[in-house]
Amino acid sequence: MRQTFKLQSLSYKPLNSQLSAYQILRFSSLSKSSKPSPHSKKTQEHQLKDHAEIKTSNSLFKEITDIVGADVLIPDKTPYGFFISRETHVGDNEITGEFKFCEKGVCGNAELNNGLPKEGSLLAFGDIKVEALNETDVSAVVQEITGIVRAENCKALMEERLDNVGFQLDPEVVEKVLKRCNKVPHLAYRFFNWVKTKDGFRHTTKTYNTMLYAAGEAREFSMVDLLLEEMEKYSCEKDIKTWTILIQQYGKAELIGKALLVLEKMRKSGYEPDLEVYEVMLHSLCNAGKGEIALEFYKEMMQREIEPNLSLYKMLLNCLAKSGDVSAVQSVADDMIRVSQIPEHDVHVCVLKSYCVAGRIREALELIRELKNKETQLDYEFSETLVKGLCRANRIADALEIVEIMKRKDFVDGKVYGIIINGYLRRKELSKALDLFQSMKEFGHLPATSTYTELMQHLFRSNEYQKGRELYDEMLERGVEIDSVAVMAIVAGHVRQDHISEAWEVFETMEDKGIKPTQKSYSIFIKELCKVLRTDEIIKVLDKMQASKMFIRDEIFEGVISCMEKKGEMDNIRKAKQMYRICRLHSLNDEISRNDLSREEELHVDSNCNEPVQGRMDWNSVKPLSKAYDEQDLREILRILSSLEDWPIIQDALEKCTIQFTPELVAETLRNCSMHGNAALHFFAWVGKQNGFCQTTETYNMAMKISGRGKDFKHMRGLFYEMRRKGFLIPPDTWAIMIMQYGRTGLTEIALKIFGEMKASGCNPNDSTYKYLIVCLCGRKGRKVDEAIKIFQEMIRAGHVPDKELVEAYLCCLCEVGKLLEARKAIDSLCKAGFTVPASFSLYIRALCRAGMLEEALSLVDQVSTEKTTLDRYTHGSLVHGLLQKGRLEEALAKVDSMKQVGINPTVHVYTSLIVHFFKVKSRHQKRWKFSKA
Repeated sequence: MRQTFKLQSLSYKPLNSQLSAYQILRFSSLSKSSKPSPHSKKTQEHQLKDHAEIKTSNSLFKEITDIVGADVLIPDKTPYGFFISRETHVGDNEITGEFKFCEKGVCGNAELNNGLPKEGSLLAFGDIKVEALNETDVSAVVQEITGIVRAENCKALMEERLDNVGFQLDPEVVEKVLKRCNKVPHLAYRFFNWVKTKDGFRHTTKTYNTMLYAAGEAREFSMVDLLLEEMEKYSCEKDIKTWTILIQQYGKAELIGKALLVLEKMRKSGYEPDLEVYEVMLHSLCNAGKGEIALEFYKEMMQREIEPNLSLYKMLLNCLAKSGDVSAVQSVADDMIRVSQIPEHDVHVCVLKSYCVAGRIREALELIRELKNKETQLDYEFSETLVKGLCRANRIADALEIVEIMKRKDFVDGKVYGIIINGYLRRKELSKALDLFQSMKEFGHLPATSTYTELMQHLFRSNEYQKGRELYDEMLERGVEIDSVAVMAIVAGHVRQDHISEAWEVFETMEDKGIKPTQKSYSIFIKELCKVLRTDEIIKVLDKMQASKMFIRDEIFEGVISCMEKKGEMDNIRKAKQMYRICRLHSLNDEISRNDLSREEELHVDSNCNEPVQGRMDWNSVKPLSKAYDEQDLREILRILSSLEDWPIIQDALEKCTIQFTPELVAETLRNCSMHGNAALHFFAWVGKQNGFCQTTETYNMAMKISGRGKDFKHMRGLFYEMRRKGFLIPPDTWAIMIMQYGRTGLTEIALKIFGEMKASGCNPNDSTYKYLIVCLCGRKGRKVDEAIKIFQEMIRAGHVPDKELVEAYLCCLCEVGKLLEARKAIDSLCKAGFTVPASFSLYIRALCRAGMLEEALSLVDQVSTEKTTLDRYTHGSLVHGLLQKGRLEEALAKVDSMKQVGINPTVHVYTSLIVHFFKVKSRHQKRWKFSKA
């Protein structure tokens, strides 16, 4: 039997000698290789071996239960933070906070501080110390210039306004302006290029570092390459921060090969990695699952006597445990005890947790047995961690055995029960979770807030509205502390049942309970209202957000406007767009004001990038605050592209105009001139060659859309490969565009192949990807029903909720081909996913009517017993239309009368169907009369 802890020294070798040039080149060409590595083969062999030893593992577990049962459990909390005492809320596919990787944002490690002196006043920032500036206050100049750079809807060009103010700019001012503009890198880059033209000004390493950081954060690696070329051209030396920023940004984008190449160049230039560089590299490698290379970097750190901090140790253990490298886990644990002097008990707990996080239950059980053999006392934390690990590995029965042992020691509490309940909910076993929930209350344990909340969420998703509501009332009666997640769970439940007034009542009382609504709270409220198409209520929520000065993210507005467009409510669309413009303007002004309040914010970007700070913007998920273009410029470009036919003439007109092209302007131009596809694609290629301009993912996406619409698939694929060559991160939306363009023309085989390539590249499909693929597979051109069924089920299992358009297309396809059993399964899945019974069945009934299966539709209406009135209101129009199509006028009129009796008035759709039917009948009678006269 292996000994888990052997006090042995690591045999260190310099990383240079262990990472060959071949390895570095291999990683530079592959950011996410789907080809199995030797290490992955070793892991697979290890897993096969485990599978062959299931019986041994079971007997090992029995032995462990005896060991745990033989000890007196002693509650113990470590001072090192290996366990998180607060309860965390988790969803279906999550696990509590104790089992999340201890990931620390690497933003701080590449901070924009280039001051090398170590004396003077220092500001703490993550693990880095930043020297405070003790020079003349230039904040007023910086603020005014920042306002010009980031100004929206200004007729004068940025460069003209900057020329007019006439400030004398030095590198310090430029650096601070660039830091304030890091969220809009293309505007920052225009300012960066403008200031180069000023007499006597020369960019410094600090200003280049700031610009490199902003470009890297935006994943604009073509801009990064241009900046590096400029530094070489103007002999601007790179310092340790330059290299750190580059390694960090490539690592965050999972371009591990490029990060390794930068590290090699850094060594050749005479710089050795410091703690920040090692931390950035280890974070990148562990996040990318490159445990072997991460271990080599760690060994080099230890050889150079650079000691990791605790979070780095824990992250490395998690990565190594996940890869199955038990000997490496042993070595790192030895160093934690021997070198970093961390108490053995704390290290043992940390290692056990790493195994449990990685799902390595066999290794976890072996560790416990060996600790027992070493007469190490197994306390409460060991048992609790093991229960979590067993639940995560879907071994709830084994976890319950551990709980029974803990019961005999009288150390079972509500937290342990909550872990088991969460395990049941992850397996969709709601009834077992409720039974255990009842039992724990009978034993006198008070459930945690998170346990109540998880149960409520699952009850509402299962259409057990009343039970979920009773659970919330029970929380209030028993004095359980209510948090925002619990409140929003009951609000969502009310909205799904169309109890809007009750939802507002609960939401309004949040502040009375001392809970301030967060951006997430508002977002959930709006998304639920969008699902039931209550657009007037959505406007009320947006008004409330604006009144509370809450930042509203772009995707919220996009979802709201999309919902309103489906209903055709132009007035509400105008209101929402007006709110959007106001929000963008206030956001810009607020950020400038915030930057002026603190000199610290001029010196760095927040390192805690994994913390949910209200109002934080993510360049990858939302659009820039500024549109960075003038509407007049857009109209001028569109006029040139649409009024001229020959590209040479168009190109001449574009070169004569004085418009400053930005990615936002180009993307909007392409979006508006899809009818002039040839000119648009020529424009895209031309503008990409202009000095200072860099294409973005959005501009590429628009160009690919135009190519696909024109069925120029070769050009579309060429643009895709060009994105890859230039180092762009390929998001799910880019894949979705190619899938949609092939699928809409009936080339569904190719669309499926691209979908497979997407998943093989490591990119997870999102809602849009699944939607476009399934809709294409259900279309009349290239229809593939079996594949559509398979992918729809995959979408549901992945936790994605289909929208109304997708559900209608899918159900209509199934009904048309007679796969009614699969259609019924889809309805059951929708109900579990949160659709109400009336909404789900109404979509199915409409699909049956459209497929001419009237009798099946009428039979289905009779089968539904819950919320009959709501279902009738949703479906009576489709049923009337179906009856008229079959010539059953009397039944159709009877249906209309019955609806009137229960207070449901006929819709325009019903009246239109009746009018069309009467005209058709009259036309047939007239034809018969003319024939008889003849």
